[in-house]
This record gives sequence, structure tokens and C-alpha cells, in this order.
Amino acid sequence: MKRQAERERKEAEVWKVGDRVILSTKDLVFKERPVKKLVDQYVGLYIIKEVISTNVIKLQLSTSMRIHLVVNVS
Repeated sequence: MKRQAERERKEAEVWKVGDRVILSTKDLVFKERPVKKLVDQYVGLYIIKEVISTNVIKLQLSTSMRIHLVVNVS
């Protein structure tokens, strides 16, 4: 059973401080654009400030972004 479950799993990507990532807008709320289909699918190239664990990183975001600095990587 374990072998079958792990067949589809991938190795976690290794993140480093200074890498640039983009954010998905799937769960973000924008006040400027009320129509969801007109919002871009991904935003920005944000710099990683700190790697907390293999799937949690802290980003350097602008003050206009009203989300938490620590995000889950998927």
C-alpha cells in the first residue's frame, strides 16, 4: 500500500533565500477588480526572505498586498 501511495509523490523543491517566486491569485481578494475572470492568474516576482521549512517560506511583499508574509508552497 505504501509503495502505491508514494508512486505519484514528487520530491519537494529546494528553495533558497533570494529566489524569486510568483503567487497564484486563486484565493486572493482584489478590491480594484470585482470581476474574477479579469484578474491575472499569477502576480509578481517576489523575493524569498526566509525559508521556514520545505513547504513554508517568508516573502518580501509590497505594503499594498494585504496578505500574510508567510505562505505555503504547493
